Amino acid sequence: MNKLASLALADRPREKLLAMGAEGLTNAELLAIVLGKGQREKDVLTLAEEVVEKLSTLENDLDLETLKNISGIGLVKGCQIIASIEFSRRFLTVKKKIKIRSPKDALPLLGSLRMGKQENVVVLTLDGHNQIIKLHSITLGLANQSQIHPRETFFPAIQDRAVSIMVAHNHPSGNLEPSESDLVATRRLVEVSKTMGIPVLDHLIVSEVGFLSIREKYPAYFI
Repeated sequence: MNKLASLALADRPREKLLAMGAEGLTNAELLAIVLGKGQREKDVLTLAEEVVEKLSTLENDLDLETLKNISGIGLVKGCQIIASIEFSRRFLTVKKKIKIRSPKDALPLLGSLRMGKQENVVVLTLDGHNQIIKLHSITLGLANQSQIHPRETFFPAIQDRAVSIMVAHNHPSGNLEPSESDLVATRRLVEVSKTMGIPVLDHLIVSEVGFLSIREKYPAYFI
């Protein structure tokens, strides 16, 4: 079935971008616009979703050979993706750093978590002006759980010489309420952060339906 063709015109990536701006699109929808078209047996949105899901599990930096190993991505489409990422890195990310004033400010960087079918934990490292230095994927778990360890969480912060961090993970079920293990992990990270001298600004839970800030809903865990 052609997934793109089954969508209402207003829900298609290009039309959504025109109506809502790029911030309102998922990573797959943004990639679908970059790719332009899919294949005879796989429409561009389906292809983009498969690529995003594959890339969310990568432990190393993305390269052309990795992309070419994904079904439906050949040399041309692989080059399109690599070029668009490098263009963004050179002209957007470096010149305009994202500053975190509220949990919502981090959402544009967390689009890949929204559609994930496994829980994925990421950490955002921040500088002294609360500007994001880099996003790091920490762990990829099962369909309903993922372990959050202080060692893996704070290691990239030390590498980036970060002043603070923000942690986020997804709930594939769509339920934004933190589990008991989510709350325990949050308290544990906050306690370790006091020793490390690298505060945890927040722990976000995201899903296809929205997000929840543990700091806002459970402030006692950050004392």
